[in-house]
Amino acid sequence: MRLNWGMIGGGEGSQIGPAHRLGAQADGLFTFAAAALDADPAKGREYAQRLGVAVDRAYGDWREMLAGERNRENRVDLVTVATPNATHFEITKAFLEAGFHVLCEKPMTMTVEEGEVIVKIAQSSGRICAVNYCYSAYPMVREMRAMVARGGLGRIRLVVANFSHGHHGDAGDADNPRVRWRYDPAMAGVSGQFADCGIHALHMASFITGDEVARLSADFASTIESRVLEDDAMVNFRTAGGTVGRLWTSSVAIGRQHGFDIQVFGETGGIRWASEQPNQVWYTPLGGRTQIMEKGEAGLSDDAARLSRVPIAHPEGFPLAVANIYVDLAAVIRGETRDGLPSAEDGLRSMAAVMAAVESAKAGGAWVDARPPMLR
Repeated sequence: MRLNWGMIGGGEGSQIGPAHRLGAQADGLFTFAAAALDADPAKGREYAQRLGVAVDRAYGDWREMLAGERNRENRVDLVTVATPNATHFEITKAFLEAGFHVLCEKPMTMTVEEGEVIVKIAQSSGRICAVNYCYSAYPMVREMRAMVARGGLGRIRLVVANFSHGHHGDAGDADNPRVRWRYDPAMAGVSGQFADCGIHALHMASFITGDEVARLSADFASTIESRVLEDDAMVNFRTAGGTVGRLWTSSVAIGRQHGFDIQVFGETGGIRWASEQPNQVWYTPLGGRTQIMEKGEAGLSDDAARLSRVPIAHPEGFPLAVANIYVDLAAVIRGETRDGLPSAEDGLRSMAAVMAAVESAKAGGAWVDARPPMLR
């Protein structure tokens, strides 16, 4: 039996909305049952109905959706929050407190204190609060995690992560509303590019290594003068286990399209994955030749095999990585166990890292504690 799914934000023209709608419905696990898709109530209702949502469940805003769904016999089982950053906390908190499971876009909150509130509500209510770090759901990323966990690289010495693109490099595009909000503190919070893309790379570093970021040093730059928040950042970090971390993230790297890649170097080998070639992992054993491991080939970990959807040599893209998040969410909602689903604690750790990076950058790159107080 399908679960009922609802979406807030992600309206017509949204960058992330289509990926969620494709992902949630790719496996027949969820029915798109309710929506509040746009800041303009009329546009949101009309678009939701065009997507197949019933008239009485095409809502004008999230408060109307909460009131309409709260006491329905067939109410939604899962709500996705895909609104601007500044609204994530209020909406996620309200739906968790009303007993709904929530998948929130990142960053989960605007402050560490808000993040701790969400973690506590999720813990006390028994509701799932997941955060959409969907890159961790690519099959070959799961293979990298399994390789590290079974000791295939020995002790991890170094992680180098990068998420850089050039799509905001045109100063003449500064007033484009799809770009402008990302550098506006009222909408994006205290950080621009690092909170937008950098925390994907930081989460990936922790996800693959099974280790958490303990402290960091950051350098932020606004290379386009009209921007209040940074469009380029370099972050050095150390994990609780002593691994050295290097992370670069930028939105003004003209010529880079979607430059998310990560390298993990251990005592006995190194591995590399890039989002633009997501079906492969490059593996080099100490003293040996570089090998290319392919999605779908024999001998991969159970998790990598489980999340591979199409035969070897056929591409799997971003919407199917999002779909893998929904596959695991459906399983957990039904009472099964799934390892690797990004949680509210992951969202909290990311926000703590954002706040630490902002503090460090203002202090000229001073090393600061990157852990949230409740998880120290």
